[in-house]
Amino acid sequence: MRKALHLVLGFGLVIGSSAWSKAPEVLTFTRDQAQTTVEIVDKLAERHYRNQPLDDDLSSRYLDQYLDSLDPARSYFLAQDIKEFDHYRYRLDDQLKAGKLDASFAIFHRYRERVVERLEAVIAVLEREDFGFDFKKDESLEIDRDQAAWPRNRAEADELWRKRLKSASLSLKLAGKDTAEIKKTLKRRYKNQLKRVRQQDQADAFEAVINAFTLLYDPHSNYFSPRSLENFNINMSLSLEGIGAVLQTEDEFTKVVSLVTAGPADKQGELAPADKIIAVGQGDEGDMVDVVGWRLDEVVQLIRGPQNTVVRLEVIPANSTTNDVSKKIRINRGKVKLEEQAAKKSVFELSDGKDLYRLGVIDVPAFYIDFDAYRNRDPNFKSTTRDVRRLLNELSQEDVDGIILDLRNNGGGSLQEATTLTDLFIDQGPVVQIRQTNQTISRHHRSRSRAKYRGPLVVLINRLSASAAEIFAGAIQDYKRGLVIGAQSFGKGTVQSLTPVHEGQLKITESKFYRVSGDSTQHRGVLPDIEFPTMVDAKEVGESSYDNALPWDQIHAVPHPQYFDLPSLLPEINKAHTKRVKQDPDFVYLLDQLKMLKESRSKSVVSLNEAARKKEQEEMEQRALALENKRRKAKGLEPYKTFADYKAENDTEQTPAASLAGQRDINPDKDPLLSESGYILVDFIRALKNHETRQVANF
Repeated sequence: MRKALHLVLGFGLVIGSSAWSKAPEVLTFTRDQAQTTVEIVDKLAERHYRNQPLDDDLSSRYLDQYLDSLDPARSYFLAQDIKEFDHYRYRLDDQLKAGKLDASFAIFHRYRERVVERLEAVIAVLEREDFGFDFKKDESLEIDRDQAAWPRNRAEADELWRKRLKSASLSLKLAGKDTAEIKKTLKRRYKNQLKRVRQQDQADAFEAVINAFTLLYDPHSNYFSPRSLENFNINMSLSLEGIGAVLQTEDEFTKVVSLVTAGPADKQGELAPADKIIAVGQGDEGDMVDVVGWRLDEVVQLIRGPQNTVVRLEVIPANSTTNDVSKKIRINRGKVKLEEQAAKKSVFELSDGKDLYRLGVIDVPAFYIDFDAYRNRDPNFKSTTRDVRRLLNELSQEDVDGIILDLRNNGGGSLQEATTLTDLFIDQGPVVQIRQTNQTISRHHRSRSRAKYRGPLVVLINRLSASAAEIFAGAIQDYKRGLVIGAQSFGKGTVQSLTPVHEGQLKITESKFYRVSGDSTQHRGVLPDIEFPTMVDAKEVGESSYDNALPWDQIHAVPHPQYFDLPSLLPEINKAHTKRVKQDPDFVYLLDQLKMLKESRSKSVVSLNEAARKKEQEEMEQRALALENKRRKAKGLEPYKTFADYKAENDTEQTPAASLAGQRDINPDKDPLLSESGYILVDFIRALKNHETRQVANF
């Protein structure tokens, strides 16, 4: 208790005295930045899909967006700062139009002042000989502060930061570090953050100012300074050469946005979207470098490296509610090869108790095409459509009764390939509509030949199925050509282009995808005909998780045939599915795990009491063990004796939880979602026979 009191006083004393603290340099915008601002304002007004006036209302929203982007956890600015900034609320629009950034840069300077004084105070506390906390005291920390009130005064801010430092210390203590290691880790972390704040220059300030503005249009419109454009390209190359991951900064963490299918991280199988990277190590023996608070480009440089070398990542899993639960992941660096993304097939058999059905599965991880070979008119150029056409021929020779097209984790790719792949399953007709900023609508992407495969079809999607994958799934659903099952897709239904400005480049959203039904794929994505559970949190992953995402809407439908009378078949199929999953041990296990995960995610505060945190963790482990053993007993398997036994096997084998997260091979025995998709396909085949096919079009 005494040590906790000392820390409160320590914060106040340090912050109250600035004699030894060097204030950050005052940054001012340049003439080139002023000119660039005017050009960006004009381009957004003329070319962005979202037509909105730059008026007092947008000025007000811009101020709020700017403050939230600088201080999302509301832990640096004080309420008095926010009150002072309100003076600019209805003036920023006129200043942006004129290229005058005095107010925006003044806010940025105040932010840097607050960060510097706060980090210096924290470092001073960590350097005290009597550093420590009373972890027996019952306290808690609010962990979701994006809607919290700004600290009313410095005393309130001191208390918030005392708890933040205590939480960070407890997380490290629970991870096995002693007091000396905790001090060393946190001092290094906060000193690195302080160093980076002091290194910020005019370009950093300008990007913060402008990107807070572009984000008011949509989350995919961004400004890149010349330096950041280079870093952006490095990060994108990391997605193709390195570990195969796209990263972004969120608060003080580096967050995984997505994984490239067939990339090193995807093949390794442990890294997942929304995981937070907290440390990076080189090789099997290199020290783990704490990267909390680092700039994105610096983290990327650590992760990048030569092919066939090892990088180790320490991450906080996406499903963790506290920062004391982490895991280390060993990944062999490599380069994503086109052939590794190729579609593949498998055949498995299922019985409905009477008849045996042979079912084909085609896994389509991406919509790829070898553009160079295609442009050079190579007759053997590689593409999704060509590969799937070959696989359909092979499955036809294997006499399958129906086909599952697996688009889980398919993040998209070539729009051309999405169109031509649809062409393999429907006759001539439109596939997607594209509406431009000027509201003109193009329908040039069409199926132009008769269907290659005409039998029963199921399309399997999840939250990570995006863009081109959504166009294909949406077309199959609109034509009622097959059943779409799984989880609501990502909702990426916009198109961006890079355009140069006076300094740097602007990525701007200029068009939007619409299905032939007239429904947009934007924001809402594709809703499955039969829904499966998903462990991917829609609040963390997906278009709807972004602020200011363009909304879902509709335009006129275009004439298109409908192949099966699915509305009359679905009630029967859904009834059988619901009955079956209630008795399936693997599916019941998935639902139980999802319930536990939702309860964990609903927590908005974290305990700062060590015994309470340990108890919570032990309870979670025992609950997880009980759920797993419930599944094993139902399947006639030997239950685990301890959580350690369960975890050891869980780390090395694909489990039902892995398939729920979208990690899978073509193995229905280890993938309950794929297995249930097979049973749904069998129900579909039987329903078609029972209803004498009920084709609406000449199919």
